[in-house]
Amino acid sequence: MSQSHQQPALSKCPGCEEPPVAGDLFCGACGYDLSAVPARPDDRPTMAITVPPAAPAAGAVRWPTAEETDSSDVPAPVVRPADVPGTDSGGRPLTEPDTPDAESGRGAASPSGPVRTGGPDSAAARVRHDDRADPGGAEASGDFALAAPDPRAPEHAAALAAAPAPGAKVCVACRSGRVDADGYCENCGHAQPRERDHMEQELDAVAAVSDRGLRHHRNEDSFAVSSTALPDGSPAVVAIVCDGVSSASRPDEASAAAASAANEALLESLPRGTHPQQAMHEAIVAASEAVNALAQEPAGAREHDAHRHQNAPACTLVGAIMAGGLLIVGWVGDSRVYWVPEDRTQPTARLTEDDSWAAQMVAAGLMNEAEAYADERAHAITGWLGADAYELEPHTAAFKPDRPGLVVVCTDGLWNYAESAEEMAAAVPADAQEQPLHAARSLVGHALDGGGHDNVTVALLPFAVRPQGAGSACDTV
Repeated sequence: MSQSHQQPALSKCPGCEEPPVAGDLFCGACGYDLSAVPARPDDRPTMAITVPPAAPAAGAVRWPTAEETDSSDVPAPVVRPADVPGTDSGGRPLTEPDTPDAESGRGAASPSGPVRTGGPDSAAARVRHDDRADPGGAEASGDFALAAPDPRAPEHAAALAAAPAPGAKVCVACRSGRVDADGYCENCGHAQPRERDHMEQELDAVAAVSDRGLRHHRNEDSFAVSSTALPDGSPAVVAIVCDGVSSASRPDEASAAAASAANEALLESLPRGTHPQQAMHEAIVAASEAVNALAQEPAGAREHDAHRHQNAPACTLVGAIMAGGLLIVGWVGDSRVYWVPEDRTQPTARLTEDDSWAAQMVAAGLMNEAEAYADERAHAITGWLGADAYELEPHTAAFKPDRPGLVVVCTDGLWNYAESAEEMAAAVPADAQEQPLHAARSLVGHALDGGGHDNVTVALLPFAVRPQGAGSACDTV
């Protein structure tokens, strides 16, 4: 039922400013609806006073005072959840927190409260989306910190009901929604970063980093690093780096399949006592078979796409093995291996020859290296792994370094920005022997700083040997 309220007396009509007759609902001069005029508010403007606040009554809560002040220079009261003991729905006092949080001063959550999956040291907990080093950074800089979504709001009710189970992948944006099979958050719809966009791995004697780069929409490189033991118990370290051929179909799958197959083949053959150079040859053949298998489809699928076999998945491969004092390298394509001695006054070297148009022109004496690599056809590869490769010709070489150094295994996404052996050595950090993962990150950063036009992958293997005099043995196949 609606109620009418008595309007206050007006001194003049809001429409024509003529004095209205008392009791009239409409202005006699212009017909303005006087009943539509809102009543004058009874409140008064807030005024700052300097009277000191009265002492709190006995038993009253003493609220904390914020350091900030409002426009009247009066400190604003601030209430934090842990400052005042609360009561539950039955009127009973809540349990006092046992351990205060060292960072915020707040009490720790009770065991019956929500549990964060993964713990504070998990990868999900460490994820940040700003460049601040501490939670209070926003207040210190004067920026406004983004508030977390209110779980009581209706639009978040469904998301809370479908909270991810422990161990499920959690959205990196809202940190509460479950990520579906397509890579999108079911809560906020945010696309999740691909796992292969940036990959890192470090073992005791090898480290590798792969990055999508700045221009490609996905990372078509892949790598595998591992270690095993020879029959005599001495260690063997393996690094495999593969680069998907972008003009082929499913290049990312090809590189991943090749890296995995080559690594598995080496981990199987080396402990049996197979010579590392023969093991590398067999690993490249196994990688080729794995990539060829990706092109195999049912006959019915090929009937609808007669030219599918012409664009089979393809990739390049380069690998290195450190075992028994030997350095074994193997490759098909234009990915490379460089040798950078620990003593930078000693000569560096590139240990592989590209399967590319430019390399063929140089080998045939038709162009010098500068002319060949300046040509737009320079990076057209003449050897690769894939069902449409003309003929598989694995290249292997065995070296016996007589001094410690660093083995750099990389795709052209890196060596495009450090092509010569001297340029690569200059890009390698001085402490790469002691910190290979840090050095690999630095090399990827070198490529990104140069433009990052391609995917970038590099594996570093520190080679530690005792000096054995001048000279070194080298056999190539």
